[in-house]
Amino acid sequence: MARYTGPSNKLFRNYGVKDLSNRKLTSSMRQNASGQHGAVRKKLSEYAIHLNEKQKIRMTYLVSEKQFARYYHEASRRKGVTGTILLQILESRLDNVLYRAGFGITRKQSRQIVNHGHVLVNGKKVDIPSYVLKAGDVVSIKERSNAYMKSIFDSIDLSCAPAWITVDRDAFKLTYERVPEREEMDPEIKEQLVVEYYSK
Repeated sequence: MARYTGPSNKLFRNYGVKDLSNRKLTSSMRQNASGQHGAVRKKLSEYAIHLNEKQKIRMTYLVSEKQFARYYHEASRRKGVTGTILLQILESRLDNVLYRAGFGITRKQSRQIVNHGHVLVNGKKVDIPSYVLKAGDVVSIKERSNAYMKSIFDSIDLSCAPAWITVDRDAFKLTYERVPEREEMDPEIKEQLVVEYYSK
């Protein structure tokens, strides 16, 4: 996957959001787009609005263009609302579930935890961040990694695990109970714009 290694906050500002994954972001960050003329208001075309929303969601969940297109086509083949199913697939990714459960301060850190082999799914090592969990899957941290995870837990003040994840912090374990409903996911995401983008 082609990895962007530049300043993330520039990208986030360009899409008009504070930050797409970092809980530590301060409210003092400038909200206008980056660059010399970032504060100048520009009227976006319909295509640009659709593209921006697609890019915002893609970078929120740290997926490549190719991965995102594959997720969309998979969602469009399933029965139901395509946009909602797309978000459900993204929310079910292993790195995202760890982030939602408070096992990582950012999605990038959660992704790194998986990549470094700290995670077990149903007792088996999984080091693929894009691994899609199924209802009932149990995610745990390897025993030798518990000290590292405790340092992460200590830096997160409140448990913000959603209703569709059960977290046992003492056992360094979580259970992916079910697929989240649309109202349980980010209300600021406009997935219908992504459906319109790919429908053209």
